[in-house]
Amino acid sequence: MSNPKMPDLNALMKQAQKLQTDVAKVQEEIAKLQCDGAAGGGLVSVTVNGNFEVVKVKIDKQVVDPNDVGMLEDLVTAAFNAAATKVRETSKEKMQAAMGPMAGMGLPGMF
Repeated sequence: MSNPKMPDLNALMKQAQKLQTDVAKVQEEIAKLQCDGAAGGGLVSVTVNGNFEVVKVKIDKQVVDPNDVGMLEDLVTAAFNAAATKVRETSKEKMQAAMGPMAGMGLPGMF
């Protein structure tokens, strides 16, 4: 005899399995994701993938000054950080979309 106040464990298990599948798909999408970050008005740009690996760096020759290497280092750092921020934001949005109403539950280990 079923108790209407008790949750249907089969339905909960199916929902958890679907969520697990959806999250795995999103994690695969995120790994393939590529985001660009730029600094110095676009003179330096960095492309980072979803695993926070640098895929590409583009440096305009006008910022290559042997007497001011520090500025170039700062621009590369800023471009990387901008790209990494985009990866984090995009990953969070995709994960929240996949988790739907479960996203706001504050589950440990989840976004």
